[in-house]
Amino acid sequence: MGSYSTLSIERDGRRATVTIDNPPINLITSELYGDLVRASIELRDDPDLSVVVFRSANPDFFMAHFDVELILTFPVEGDAEKSRETNAFHALCERLRSMNKVTIAEIGGRVGGGGSELSASMDMRFGVLGKTKINQMEVPIGILPGGTGTQRLPRLMGRGRAMEVILGGDDLDAATAERWGYLNRAFEDEAAMRAHVDRLSSRIRDFPLEAVRLAKQSVDGFEAPLNEGLQEEGYLFQRLLRTDSAPRAMRRFLDLGGQTHEGEMRVGDLNGEVADE
Repeated sequence: MGSYSTLSIERDGRRATVTIDNPPINLITSELYGDLVRASIELRDDPDLSVVVFRSANPDFFMAHFDVELILTFPVEGDAEKSRETNAFHALCERLRSMNKVTIAEIGGRVGGGGSELSASMDMRFGVLGKTKINQMEVPIGILPGGTGTQRLPRLMGRGRAMEVILGGDDLDAATAERWGYLNRAFEDEAAMRAHVDRLSSRIRDFPLEAVRLAKQSVDGFEAPLNEGLQEEGYLFQRLLRTDSAPRAMRRFLDLGGQTHEGEMRVGDLNGEVADE
């Protein structure tokens, strides 16, 4: 993995862990932004990875917003124009969403503005009760969430709730964020969150690579008309049947007790044993 000044990347088989470290609040400075862009491209292009976990070295901040001092330098000459091209920050968010790796945000502390938009672009988000806070601080300072937030948040939590988060500029606590769909789960403490993410990401890492990638691709078709999504699902299922890993994993599932009363009563653990081969 490449060398970065505001984050580090560790590999563990097909899992990569990205630790963000840009004191004092993990503000998205030009340096952190540049590192995130380069890292996202490196991770996307790695042929061997299946899951990427993002976490913070700072227990109080997962990632703060984009540097407001930098926003104040953005050019404003002439009239605003609508571009047909995706801007660079949108492209970063889309890489995190669409890469053929599972992306997971471990939000142990605060996340705001562009940091929240990056998190919302990932496949899963986990937080800590009483500690994780989400804040879209753009409207109070005269702008709007311009890094996918006005489009991503309604898709996660619904239009009315997104309006409250975006227009209110107030903290969204972890319990509410879990109930509204921003967080997959909220845990009692950071250790419990870390243990869950480690277990989940380890399972994904060890499952057949093709199945993980094509399952994500199929789920990402949910916004297409249902018939198109079903056609894509059927096609991807057929592709997986033709891989070497599928019959091998199915046979091991049966050998370990799949399709028996005892085996199916503990199928979650049994699935992990299939991956332990």
